[in-house]
Amino acid sequence: MNISLQYCHVTVHDVDEAIPFYRDALGLAVRNDVAGGGHRWVTLGSDSQPGAEIVLSDPHAGRSEQDGNAMQELLAKGVLPMTIFTTDDVDALFERVRATGAEVLQEPIDQPWGPRDCAFRDPSGNMVRINQAA
Repeated sequence: MNISLQYCHVTVHDVDEAIPFYRDALGLAVRNDVAGGGHRWVTLGSDSQPGAEIVLSDPHAGRSEQDGNAMQELLAKGVLPMTIFTTDDVDALFERVRATGAEVLQEPIDQPWGPRDCAFRDPSGNMVRINQAA
């Protein structure tokens, strides 16, 4: 039996504001853009890992008012789970993302547990880490 990740949701304040970070800075391609109920879901993926995609949506998309408000509060605090990407050249990707003006949290360093990695915040304040295997 095989199992693989298909979607990972990333909650953002503004989908339009988040798309350039994930598309242009990280190099993901927009796969789908769906509007419904006054909200929008945009999926992005990488040609190097077909089938695995992230889904950008606002805090209230597909949630009750109360749950959406709770997600919005967590997003505003910057405490939603981070998203971690992997690349074969973390230094080059770091420079490309930094050149877009993204907030740098950590320049590339070799971690004691193995990977070389760096970290940014997306436009909504979500932490995005980028790893390169040792």
